[in-house]
Amino acid sequence: MLQESLDNINLFSMITIMSFFLLAPATLFVDGIKFTPSYLQSTGLNLKEIYMRSCLAALCFHAYQQVSYMILARVSPVTHSVGNCVKRVVVIVTSVLFFRTPVSPINSLGTGIALAGVFLYSRVKKIKPKTA
Repeated sequence: MLQESLDNINLFSMITIMSFFLLAPATLFVDGIKFTPSYLQSTGLNLKEIYMRSCLAALCFHAYQQVSYMILARVSPVTHSVGNCVKRVVVIVTSVLFFRTPVSPINSLGTGIALAGVFLYSRVKKIKPKTA
């Protein structure tokens, strides 16, 4: 009997597929009428554009998760977590600059603390020797 083990990426793919099949009936039961083509067309929305954007968003999110698993396999969980913090800060700063979103002083302080934490973590990681 051949026994195959799942690596992280295949495990994520299997969980995604299983969750789709488990949650699709509940989604259709709760909001089913809102996803029918006739309902969407009655609201004046472009059906083809909605489907294309939904598929693109799903593919991009799945690719993001796959890359995240591949990175996690190469770095420590703490480094991966710090990288996620950096990603969030970059997304916030980019959206503030691109969309000209007003930022309160407390939001600026939080972003500064996050950046300082990432900077300090990277400095400590360079100073502290890696233990075997």
